[in-house]
This record gives sequence, structure tokens and C-alpha cells, in this order.
Amino acid sequence: MNNKILESIQVSKFFHDPVDIQVLKDINFSLEKGEFVSVIGKSGCGKSTLLYILSTMDTDYTGNVLIDGIAMRGKKEADLAKIRNQKIGFVFQFHYLLNEFSVLKNVMLPGLKWGNYSEKEVEHRAYEKLKILGIENEAFKKPNQLSGGQKQRVAIARALINDPLIIMGDEPTGNLDKKNSEIVFEIFKELAEEFNQTLLIVTHDNEFAERTHRIIEMQDGMIIKDQKIKK
Repeated sequence: MNNKILESIQVSKFFHDPVDIQVLKDINFSLEKGEFVSVIGKSGCGKSTLLYILSTMDTDYTGNVLIDGIAMRGKKEADLAKIRNQKIGFVFQFHYLLNEFSVLKNVMLPGLKWGNYSEKEVEHRAYEKLKILGIENEAFKKPNQLSGGQKQRVAIARALINDPLIIMGDEPTGNLDKKNSEIVFEIFKELAEEFNQTLLIVTHDNEFAERTHRIIEMQDGMIIKDQKIKK
């Protein structure tokens, strides 16, 4: 059985404005189920660019990306959108919650979009995710009534609603203080170790990275180190 959730095969990317600048060079690596992997490197090294390619949001690259063994190159945008909704959960630096909806409804939205479950089932699933993250008591509040740390936990619950193969994070603790960063880290760790969730997290926080299962370090658009962390 192929345990590889995500593969990057010879991924390269150029920006063409106004001259060609190579921003990613032959990126090769794979992620297995239940791995908690951090991507580190200085600003401008290509971390976020790589994440957007791996998440299928950027299709202008050479090489290939495989998600669950299926090649993403050449797929129509509608098919990629479906894959993103069903197989990838996103957690960004900013939570992108909608203040006109309750916390519960915010978590439900990707589940309703998928349409695989009835609204009642999606609501039940959303409540269960909030429970895992210890914020079920906030379910009927609006996001603007929550603290920054609570909002990020809601964003993680939303990322989990469709039971994605992989959660991708772009600086998910970048906007949080030390205490809330620690809470988010512990949530990710629990998801990987107790729920076998695969996580790929871009971070500037080396302390955070050193406690994940594996660190991929980038420099000038290349992977310069790919190291499993000894526990």
C-alpha cells in the first residue's frame, strides 16, 4: 500500500516579470501519512511559493505534484478546486473567518460546499471538530467575539471538517503570542500522533519546527536539508 500522501517531483518555478527569475529549483520530497513536517528558511527562499504549488492553487510550474498518488499536472481548475476542498485543509496566518456567521457555521462552510453530507450531518461533524479543539462552548458566538488564539482554533476546525488527507499551514502561529502558539502546536501534534493526520507547516518559528517530526530547510529556492527529528 502506498503510504505517500503528497509527492513533489522535480518541481521548478519561474517568475516572468519582467525577466525570468527562478524561484524554485528541482524540489523533490514526499510526505507519508501521519507525518508532521515543518518547512523553514529565510523570507524569500520559496517556502510559501512551494506551498501554493503543492496545494494546487498555483499551476504555473514544471515537474509534478502527486496527491494520494494522483498527478495534479494538467487537471482542470474545477477538478483542482474539488481536490482542494476534499483532500486539503488550510490554516493561514490570518484566520479568514466570516463575522456574519457563527463559529459553527464558519466551520461547516467547506463541508456544505462539498455536499457529501446533509446539512444536519455537517453541523454534527463541525461540532465534533470544535470539541476536539476544546472550543465547542464558543460554537454560537461570532468570530469577532473570540480571542486571536480561539479564532485560529476555529480555523483549524474548519480545515478538518472534510477529514482532509493533509493539512497545510502558512505561518499559522505567525500572528499569535507565545501561549497561543503553544496551544496551536499542541493541537497539531495531537492531530498527527493521535489522529494520524498529515501536516505540512511553513514557519519562521525555529522552536516550533524543532518539535515537529521532520524539518525541510530551504534556501534560494532549493531544499538544502531534509532531516527527521529524533525524539
